[in-house]
Amino acid sequence: MTSVLITGANRGIGLELSQQYVAKGDRVYACCRKPDAAEKLSALASKSNGALSIHTMDVSSEDSIKACAEELSQVPIDILINNAGVYGGEHQSLGDASLEDWLMTIQINTIGPFRVAEAFQQHLKSAKSPKMLTVSSQVGASTFSMPIYAYSSSKAAVNKVMQILASEWQQHGISVSLIHPGWVQTDMGGPDAAITPKESAEGIRRVIEKMDMTNTGSFFKWNGEIHPW
Repeated sequence: MTSVLITGANRGIGLELSQQYVAKGDRVYACCRKPDAAEKLSALASKSNGALSIHTMDVSSEDSIKACAEELSQVPIDILINNAGVYGGEHQSLGDASLEDWLMTIQINTIGPFRVAEAFQQHLKSAKSPKMLTVSSQVGASTFSMPIYAYSSSKAAVNKVMQILASEWQQHGISVSLIHPGWVQTDMGGPDAAITPKESAEGIRRVIEKMDMTNTGSFFKWNGEIHPW
């Protein structure tokens, strides 16, 4: 049985990934900021026969991340999915950019995944063939330009963070990659997006299956193709 830890598991892609891994027969550690308000995730846990447990983690809080890591200190993690993230608010254009929102976006989308990786490094080392995937976005690539400053810069930054981490963790045999999940019909992507959370999660799982030390440090698309940096 594969152990999978997913951040931001209470909705959207994170919730769908949780559902699919449970259906596959894996053990899921579903993390979210407010478990008491995660009704759909709680319903999934109640019918999972113990295959899914819910854990409090606010990726904007180092203390919260460390507390979750301590709670799961005896658990080897085969797959860690850094999924939690925010769009960054409506004020992201030139002349109308909220510095407060921008800083919070960087804290959650860039520093958050780094802190999670740091806190769960030993959990990954304890697994046989550990993998960590961070959900990024095409807007973080230098080949894609869209005037949403906070969100785009936070994803470009996390791309670099994970590229460096992939190099550092080669010595530990931990595969690290990033993924553009597609334009997905979630609260962030909106109802007119191109693909469903189910389609995106299926693609993400296929990418994770093919992750290994030969392709560590890669930036994938949800369909398995390599995304240009």
